[in-house]
Amino acid sequence: MKKLLLLIAMGTMGNLMAQEQKAAAPKLYRAVPEKINNLVHTKLNASFDYSKARLNGNVWITLKPHFYTTDSLQLDAKGMDIKQVAIVKAGKNTPLKYQYDGWVLRINLDKSYTRNESYTVYIDYTAKPNELEVKGSAAITDAKGLYFINPTGEDKSKPTQIWTQGETEATSVWVPTIDKTNQKTTQEFNLTVPAKYVTLSNGKLVKQTKNANGTRTDSWKMDLPHAPYLFFMGVGEYAVIKDSYKGKEVSYYVEKDYEKVARKIFGNTPEMMQYFSNKLGVDYPWIKYSQITGRDYVSGAMENTTATLHQESAQQDARELTDGNNWESTIAHELFHQWFGDYVTAESWSNLTVNESFADYSEYLWAEYKFGKDEAAFTNWSAMNGYLNSKADASKHLVRFYYDTQEDMFDVVSYSKGGRILNMLRNYVGDDAFFKSLNKYLTDNKFGNGSAHKLRLAFEAVTGKDLNWFFNQWYFNSGHPSLVISNSYDAATQKAMVVIKQTQTTGLFQLPVTVDLYYGAAKKRYQVWAKNAADTFYFAAATKPNLINVDAEKVLLAEKKETKTLEEYAHQFNYGGHYLDRREAIDMASKKISDPAAYAIVAAGLKDPYFRIRMKALGSFGNAKLENATLALIEKMAKEDASKLVRADAISILGMQKNAAYASQFEQYINDSSYSVAGAALLALNDLDGKKAYSLANQLAKSPAKGRLSAAISSVIIANGDETAYEYIMGNFNKMPLSQAKFSSLSSIVEFLSKVTDEVKFKAGVDAVVSFRNEIPAPARPQTDPVINNVFLKGLAAKKEAAGAQALADYVKEKMKN
Repeated sequence: MKKLLLLIAMGTMGNLMAQEQKAAAPKLYRAVPEKINNLVHTKLNASFDYSKARLNGNVWITLKPHFYTTDSLQLDAKGMDIKQVAIVKAGKNTPLKYQYDGWVLRINLDKSYTRNESYTVYIDYTAKPNELEVKGSAAITDAKGLYFINPTGEDKSKPTQIWTQGETEATSVWVPTIDKTNQKTTQEFNLTVPAKYVTLSNGKLVKQTKNANGTRTDSWKMDLPHAPYLFFMGVGEYAVIKDSYKGKEVSYYVEKDYEKVARKIFGNTPEMMQYFSNKLGVDYPWIKYSQITGRDYVSGAMENTTATLHQESAQQDARELTDGNNWESTIAHELFHQWFGDYVTAESWSNLTVNESFADYSEYLWAEYKFGKDEAAFTNWSAMNGYLNSKADASKHLVRFYYDTQEDMFDVVSYSKGGRILNMLRNYVGDDAFFKSLNKYLTDNKFGNGSAHKLRLAFEAVTGKDLNWFFNQWYFNSGHPSLVISNSYDAATQKAMVVIKQTQTTGLFQLPVTVDLYYGAAKKRYQVWAKNAADTFYFAAATKPNLINVDAEKVLLAEKKETKTLEEYAHQFNYGGHYLDRREAIDMASKKISDPAAYAIVAAGLKDPYFRIRMKALGSFGNAKLENATLALIEKMAKEDASKLVRADAISILGMQKNAAYASQFEQYINDSSYSVAGAALLALNDLDGKKAYSLANQLAKSPAKGRLSAAISSVIIANGDETAYEYIMGNFNKMPLSQAKFSSLSSIVEFLSKVTDEVKFKAGVDAVVSFRNEIPAPARPQTDPVINNVFLKGLAAKKEAAGAQALADYVKEKMKN
């Protein structure tokens, strides 16, 4: 699963987040679930009651005792009506006694079974996901497992769909099972649906039967075992676009409006399958691979075996895709799970990282292969930065046997930190050993379960190295190094010196560190180990190096403080080569932009071959007066840069110049095929001519607009208009899927609501903000709730009080509590 983790990027919120209090450490040890009975095969006949949002099911579950003889069976079955439980023998059902508390179904078998005997239990039941009263933590309250989207068709703006979400333990809301990661079963699902709909499930579609009542039964068969949380059902009106990989079906289920662009979104999938198969030495293991989109799905995407579910944000139109496919990394992430998570599954949620860190790291691998080393380095930096900025998560172990609820495991530690640890491990053992070790881990544990210990053993078997030191400090401990790095040169002894101090309070780390000494373009590399609170390293150097580059490959998961001169940073920019070499140089130069040497570094970034460095440079001039040559280059970038995103940022810089001579260009750029370029141009024009921009925004509002253009239209209308634009502004906000973009729009939405005086509209707008707040997944809410409540809503209440609208202010204050 690629969880949606909303980022909080506004600096004004930093102090607020720092006030979070550290929660007490959980006390309950989370053991690997005991195996008494093992799932063998699951056969389900399911039909759907759309009016009541229910599933009527008949399930045949074949099991075997794991080791010890047993005369009982315990199944997870949440919130169901259980109508019949029976043992199946010679085609006959014999009723069994059972106890059911609405949560667990305890069955008395007809006899004692040994580990050499299999048996089949039949259950007739109705699943009622919308009526489920969930026990436990707030994190699981929305884990309905089975979701009916617009089931009666009342909302004309939304399709009718059904989809399931099993992770973590919600499959048992819609089918009785042993809902644990260390269970594996084959399956047959027979889904009866209205004939106008298509279905998707695990495995292969083996049969379709038309029924006399206008329905159709689709039979899906999964011959290879997988975990129950990966069971999937999807139903709706979709266009199905088919590709292939080595004769296996590869298909994309999208809403019909996106049929023509489906291949532009998902079309790299077969190439990804080939690439990952080659790297791992394990060919894609399943019979097919399908991807489907689901409305109102809030968790990013989910790697159901052979049938990945994507949030509707995956569906981008042609104009969005001119800026690049922003869902590409998620597609890679979920595909890699078909090996790490589905083929080999974490033995318990404590070891979730052996699923999620690999999927996270696959984003780096795909970027490296498809888009180059700079894009991979950016991917690595983004994930590392996300983890390092998440101070609340720094105390958590990567493998955690203590947590409040399994939902807590889905955080930047399991994902981003875990992925960076894999990158360090790859760098330490080398590419050949790294991928051979992954092959051994997958091969040794295929169709079974994995853990960090099994991963270590695979690496040790391949490399011949004892890696306990690495796994103990990174997998079974918390935190990360905080490094203070300094260097000097002694001409008398002809030696360069590097001092690395570890200042973290979580204990010392063993760190293999690469150090590059540069003499012009030439460099000499050294490998050292930092193991102590302070380590000093000496390097023979006949002359003073132009640059001493510590952690030259930029792989260390660490906070680093390092002092270099502008001259050294300039050398690093010109010769370092790595994305972060250039980014760090521009970062430092931006803080001293009035210095001509610093300005020169930033200006050089505008010509960098990598588009993200050009974007970084464009955003680093601040309020500095631009030289004529720089301005001319930015004008050229705005017009013809190969990257639409760079063009948009260049237009924004030109807009900051407040030069009326650019107005006609901005009007021209507003019609660009890129939403980003058009949006940037509209905002730039607004700074010159608000009346003209407002007129154009109202025209643009009549046509489809997404991304940066949609945000720009709303911003211009809010800035220049009044509450008569309510339907457009709030309609757009309500249509947005749960996403970072929606979170980022809150500032302008709240600003707009401060202008709304109509009580009904105002309350509806506040309700929309609160509804969005409450839809955010539980792991992110400790960060997002304080921002939405104490920054946005509190600020809105204050504005209404200042305007004398106390009743409206009181309404906002009341909603802050709910």
